[in-house]
Amino acid sequence: MAELSPDEIRRYARHIFLREVGGPGQGRLKQAKVLVVGAGGLGAPVLLYLAAAGVGQITVIDDDEVDLSNLQRQVIFRTSDIGRPKASAAAEAMLALNPHVAVMPVLARLEAENVAALVAGQDLVIDGSDNFATRHLINRACVEAAVPLLSGAIAQWEGQLSLFDPARDAPCLACIFPVIPAEGLAPNCAEAGVMGALPGIVGATMAAEAIKEIVGAGLSLRGRLVIQDLLWGENREIAIARDPACPVCGSVAHSSGSSAAHLS
Repeated sequence: MAELSPDEIRRYARHIFLREVGGPGQGRLKQAKVLVVGAGGLGAPVLLYLAAAGVGQITVIDDDEVDLSNLQRQVIFRTSDIGRPKASAAAEAMLALNPHVAVMPVLARLEAENVAALVAGQDLVIDGSDNFATRHLINRACVEAAVPLLSGAIAQWEGQLSLFDPARDAPCLACIFPVIPAEGLAPNCAEAGVMGALPGIVGATMAAEAIKEIVGAGLSLRGRLVIQDLLWGENREIAIARDPACPVCGSVAHSSGSSAAHLS
């Protein structure tokens, strides 16, 4: 287990007091390596809470720049960040919050040429991207590397999230969403709009699920798709299962247990 300094013990005291986390769990957080795809609406709260929680190494990839229209919901940025690369500005905010974490900003677009190298060696990948092509690309890479993928999506007033992990008998994203929608059928936030607090709520939930996964606490979202509807104040859950004929993960063997076990 990674040793914690006196400053870290004080910083993470409210975690350490939790029976499900304790010192060993906080040590696993310090050892963990997490890749976050996208520093936008979902990425903003995910990155802040992972940094605050003491996740030891956080890589964030985003090729976009901060725009005035982002500030309605992307709370990791400030007005003074407009025009800056999102990955760099997000990394600066995370280190200002917690200097004990290592943050690696990648100012690039996630593509077939770099995705395998980015996923390799990670304990968890968190996808907060805003298009199906990127989601399917990162899903395939995670399946091939046997790395669990915590994926979220938002639109207008509704968000959804699940933990895709066929190596541990949960479906992959392609099992549930096998086809990339034709252009115009699944508009993004810039086209359809989004209520500002929605990505904060869904993103914070994703961060909580990431912490649970790393420390091995509670019940994960493997095999469960959670839908959060803020307009009607409803949360719904759908049981999801692997598709044996899935072209992405159909041939993947599975094992039992949490991916966090090797962090202990």
